[in-house]
Amino acid sequence: MDDFEKTAPEKPEQNSFENNMSQGSVLKKLILFSLPFLASNLIQSFYNVADMLIVGNFCGKEAMSGVNIGGQVTFILTNIVIGFCMGATVLIGQYIGADNREALKRVIATILTLLILAAVIITAVMLVCKNYVLDLIQTPPESYGETDRYLTVTLVGIIFIFGYNALSAILRGMGDSKRPLYFVTVACLTNVVLDLIFVAVFNWAAWGAAFATVISQALSVVLCVIYMIKRKFQFDFKPSSFRIYKDQLVLIFKIGLPTCIQNGVTSLSFLFVTAVVNILGVTASAAVGAVGKFNSFVFMPTMAMSASVSTMSAQNIGANRLDRAVHACKLGVIFSVCVSYTLFAVVQLFPAPILALFGNDPAVIESGIIYIRSFSFDFLIIPFIF
Repeated sequence: MDDFEKTAPEKPEQNSFENNMSQGSVLKKLILFSLPFLASNLIQSFYNVADMLIVGNFCGKEAMSGVNIGGQVTFILTNIVIGFCMGATVLIGQYIGADNREALKRVIATILTLLILAAVIITAVMLVCKNYVLDLIQTPPESYGETDRYLTVTLVGIIFIFGYNALSAILRGMGDSKRPLYFVTVACLTNVVLDLIFVAVFNWAAWGAAFATVISQALSVVLCVIYMIKRKFQFDFKPSSFRIYKDQLVLIFKIGLPTCIQNGVTSLSFLFVTAVVNILGVTASAAVGAVGKFNSFVFMPTMAMSASVSTMSAQNIGANRLDRAVHACKLGVIFSVCVSYTLFAVVQLFPAPILALFGNDPAVIESGIIYIRSFSFDFLIIPFIF
C-alpha cells in the first residue's frame, strides 16, 4: 500500500470544531478537507467578482475602475493580515496535533485581539491618508470620486473583513473547513442581493458595491461568532478574554511574518501595475480590473489546496508525523497543476467571452485580451509557488 494510504487508529475528537488530521488516510483526509475549502474559495472568488460584474454592467467603466482601484488598496491590507492569520492557523494545527489545549486557547485569544487592534489602527491611518494614496497611484480623474467613495466605505468596514479572515483561519487550523463554507455562502448571497439593490436599482455605483460588501462581511462575522458561542467554542468572546499573550504573539510573527511580507510585496507589485495602467486612462484601468477579478477566481482552487496542505502539515508536525505532511504536499501540487493548466488553456482560447462577462465596452475588452493572455502564463507557475 502506498505510504500516504497508511492508517492509524482514530482518536475521539476533543470538540465538534476539531478534525484530527494526524490520524487516518492522508489522501482521504486531504480530499474531505479540501472539497468544502475549495467550494468556500470558489464562492469567495465569485463574491469578489460580483461587485465588478454588477457595477460593470449597470454603471459603466468609471465606476468599474473605482471598484478596481479601491479594491486593490483594500486587497493589500487584507493580504497582509492573511499572512498573520496563516501563522495562527499553523500554530493551532500544531497544538491540535500535540493535544495542547491551553496553548490553543492562548493563540486564539492573541490572534483575535491582534487583528481587532490592527483593524482600528489601519482604519484611522488610511482614512487620513487615502487621498494621498489615490494620488500616488495615479487614479484617473474620471473615476477618482468613485474610487474615493468605494475605499472610504471598505476602510470603515475593514474590521469585519479582518474578523472573517481571523475566524476562518482559526477554524481551518482546527481542521474544520465546512463551517467557513457555510458562513461565506451566506455572505456571498447577501452581497449579490445587496449589489443588485444598491447598484442596479438605487444606482449607487461603486459606493453601493462597497456598502454591500461590508454589510455581507459583517453578517458573516456575527453569525459565525453566535454559532461558536452556542456550540461552546474554545474562546468565549467575552471582553475580558481578549488579550495578547507575548509568547504566542512572538510565534505568530515568527511563522506569519514571512507570508505577510510575501503577500505584501506581491500586492504592492499589483498596485504598481495599477498605478502604471492608470496613467493610460480609465479604459485600461477598467480592463485590468476585470482581468484581476477573473484571476482571483483562477487562483482560488490552488490557494484552497495550499491552505489544506498547510493545515494537514501543521497537525502532523505537531503529532511528529512528517512523512504524512510530505505526502500531502505532493498530492496538493498534482491537484493544483491539473486545475491551473486547464484554466490557462481556457484563457488562451476564449479571452473575449471571459472579459465580456464584466461589461460590453469594446475598448475595455480589446485592452483586456492582451493583458489576460499575457498574465495567464502565471497560471503555469502558481501551483509550485503556493
